[in-house]
Amino acid sequence: MDFTGKIAVITGGARGLGLSYARALAQGGARVVISDIGADNAGAGSDASVVQAAAEALQAEGLNVIGHGGDLSTNAGCEQLIAYAIEAFGQLDILIHNAGWVGYQNIADLDAAFLQRAMDINLYAPLWLCKHAWPHLLRSSAPRIILTTSDRAMYAQYEQTGLVAYSAGKMAQLGIMNALSHEGAEAGIKVNAISPVAKTRMWGVTEEPDELKPDWVTPGVLFLASSQCEDTGYILRASNGQFTATRFTENPGVDYPRNLARIKASSAEAVAAAWNSIKQTQPFS
Repeated sequence: MDFTGKIAVITGGARGLGLSYARALAQGGARVVISDIGADNAGAGSDASVVQAAAEALQAEGLNVIGHGGDLSTNAGCEQLIAYAIEAFGQLDILIHNAGWVGYQNIADLDAAFLQRAMDINLYAPLWLCKHAWPHLLRSSAPRIILTTSDRAMYAQYEQTGLVAYSAGKMAQLGIMNALSHEGAEAGIKVNAISPVAKTRMWGVTEEPDELKPDWVTPGVLFLASSQCEDTGYILRASNGQFTATRFTENPGVDYPRNLARIKASSAEAVAAAWNSIKQTQPFS
């Protein structure tokens, strides 16, 4: 796809999926800012050399990519990243919030610092980034926002013990997607989400995997970032080079909020008696 003249900002862009997205967009002609704090596998610390090394590697391939090593856990940090992109390239067309962190803590052990770290990257960062990107996206001819969710959060059968904070943050990004896809509709700002499955350092994988490769997710992200994507409010699931797009849709015949067009019940006993008809999901396998 041709991204000539487009400017993209990618968070978590120095490694794994983000690096793959950055390379592909730049190969398509985009000028790209990759932002990465260079945290360790526990989501702690910072190392500015990580993003600089990634940017230099892409530059050595002849690609127009620059690095940004700031902290996106605050409003000021997110504002600074967007300002950095505008100062460098003069505009913004594509915002991809890929940065993430997987930490495990059971609900009984959940502490404030752990929860704050999860919310910083999955809730506050996308909100502040979108806030500061928004006025620039309004001036773009094909503005695109791509957030990142997870099958682990969306589907209970894929959950793992200890992922309560992670899952809360990943579902929060779907709420942001839905709200901003509505808010940006008139201006043509398309807001979608990617739910990728890929073996990266989040899995403890440092070598090139023989399956679930990050590069196999990238074609879907390129499409969502392109002017060819005319949909908004969709979740694109990606795994092993396969893609399926889904979204939250209402049942037929609903007149919201007064008529759900479903089962009537006037007591708890009536709900219990009709429960097999009321529930719409399949049992966990």
